[in-house]
Amino acid sequence: MKVSQAAPATSPAPADPAHTGSLEVPSTGMFERHRPEDHPQGHRLRVLTLTALGVVYGDIGTSPLYAFKEAFLPDYGLTPDTLTVYGLLSMITWALILVVSVKYIFFVMRADNRGEGGIFALLALLLAQPLEGVRGRRRRLVMVALAIFGAALLYGDGIITPAISVLGAIEGLEVATPAFSRFVVIITVVILAVLFLFQKHGTERVGKVFGPIMAVWFVTIAGLGLWHILQRPEVLFALNPWYGVRFFMAHGVGGAIVLGAVVLAVTGAEALYADMGHFGRDPIRLAWFSLVLPSLVLNYFGQGALVLGDPAAATHNPFYLMAPRAMLYPLIAVATMAAIVASQALISGAFSLTQQAVQLGYSPRMTIAHTSKHEAGQIYVPEVNAALAIGCILVVLAFRSTTALSAAYGIAVTGTMAITSALYYVVMTTRFGWPKGRAVALTVAFFALDFAFLGANLVKIENGGWVPIAIAIGLFTLMTTWKRGRMELTAELNKRTLPLDMLLEDIERKKPVRVEGTAVFMTSSKTGVPLVLLHHMKHNKVFHRQVVLLSMLTGDVPEVPAEERVKVEAMGHGFFRVVATYGFMQNPDVNDVLKLAQKAGLVVRKNDTTFYLGRERIIPSGASTLAKWRKVIFIFLSRNARSPSEFFNIPTSRVVELGTQVEL
Repeated sequence: MKVSQAAPATSPAPADPAHTGSLEVPSTGMFERHRPEDHPQGHRLRVLTLTALGVVYGDIGTSPLYAFKEAFLPDYGLTPDTLTVYGLLSMITWALILVVSVKYIFFVMRADNRGEGGIFALLALLLAQPLEGVRGRRRRLVMVALAIFGAALLYGDGIITPAISVLGAIEGLEVATPAFSRFVVIITVVILAVLFLFQKHGTERVGKVFGPIMAVWFVTIAGLGLWHILQRPEVLFALNPWYGVRFFMAHGVGGAIVLGAVVLAVTGAEALYADMGHFGRDPIRLAWFSLVLPSLVLNYFGQGALVLGDPAAATHNPFYLMAPRAMLYPLIAVATMAAIVASQALISGAFSLTQQAVQLGYSPRMTIAHTSKHEAGQIYVPEVNAALAIGCILVVLAFRSTTALSAAYGIAVTGTMAITSALYYVVMTTRFGWPKGRAVALTVAFFALDFAFLGANLVKIENGGWVPIAIAIGLFTLMTTWKRGRMELTAELNKRTLPLDMLLEDIERKKPVRVEGTAVFMTSSKTGVPLVLLHHMKHNKVFHRQVVLLSMLTGDVPEVPAEERVKVEAMGHGFFRVVATYGFMQNPDVNDVLKLAQKAGLVVRKNDTTFYLGRERIIPSGASTLAKWRKVIFIFLSRNARSPSEFFNIPTSRVVELGTQVEL
């Protein structure tokens, strides 16, 4: 996410109030986030790979804390005999290979939107494809609904991941000293509270050590696993997928339900795609195949080897029981740091997701603060931070253990995976140009995995799986209500606008009084006269010497290149239309837009400029098709949205707001 400037001149002619024409505005290059190289080499590749460890793989990297032990819950009725252990290890290994390596690393990461990944980037990519006819519009509506619900599920993941990761790390204290059992929950709550309180200070400094922390973590868990594998090397037979097949043959429906525990090993796979824009494909792939995948497999097999030698370990905590007694407390410390890194990645992801939702029009304006002078991707959204903090602490207090939380965890992850598969099918057919049969075959293979995991988790709804579903439904309702409400409100306001040429003709005929200075009128319309300008004309009966109609638009790409970002068009009679288009990963800034426009010849003096903003008071008694309960929600969201002057960084001392009532 970046605040950036506008575009170089292809025709840098000076502007004059009477001139008509289109001018491209030169760039000042204030705060650019450069997308990562397509194929970094040497030292740069190693740096990006190490950094990716700390951002991309925190979630999936801490899964060994709880994934294997959850398969031996009494609900599944498994006994830790040889064939059961081999079957579970085989399923975990092949889940990592098929879901992460094949689906996400090899296929899904190909669907980038100018280097960016994630479900909103994928949605914008799909919306850029032309779809004609009733069938095409219905298809687009379904895609949008799926993407929004997938994004809503990711917020549920953002609440549960910090809770289960930190709780899983602190549960090691129970293994070290049973007397610590009663303090596990309170210690977890304290760590989470400190973590969320720290967000406003940014992660620029500590972020530099995230990669090394996770590197130490992966080397540590790999070493622990290897030590136990060397003691029982026969456990490596479980690499054969046949043991997974035999597990299903032996346990039937019960074997399928165990997939609800196996899927915990692949949580965080969506992060590979979502964080692609920060690091690029090559560093993420290199980190996965060179360190993350081998370390995870070694650790899971080490836990399996431990259980083969001591079946009682399966019902306790095989991860921590692998460690020698003298190493237990250092391991808990490293695990806690790794859990904090995993939590930070999900929290930062929620901030990024919110910024994209705001820019794409699915969320009210929120406070988006940059916490780094150098990295545009480091942002802080206090409203989201508070909601995540409350949610995380509540689920820890409610569930109190990773065993109980695991029931709530899988549904958010598997639901998002299935939605990604559905959207990826459309990408294959519309963007990649794949034959329909080939695309269907691959999608069916993806769905076979996704729905197997999702089905196994649906049986957990009563035991906590309802939590992420309830969160997703609530957020889906809010996002769709806001989008529909803004569309209805814009349509209603557009009915009251006036074509600009009619206004200019009226000015030519009546010669109204003109006062010195510049008046900037914010408008969402690129053609008509904003309602706030008509109110100003009606009540004040004067115009400034220079009038700027400023539209801040969001494109369907992550970042709009500098040379395409701002356009200025002189309309005559001192009127100028300025259109600034930002990507959905960028923050719009009025001050910077006007500075760039000034370089193109538009005279704008800061102390002689007044910004006119409209403030609508919405009355829920109009003829809008929006349901009454949605109108109530929309009005509440509108009243609590961040003001345009703050969101667009307009000097508050230069703002005049004119209100109007709108029946919706």
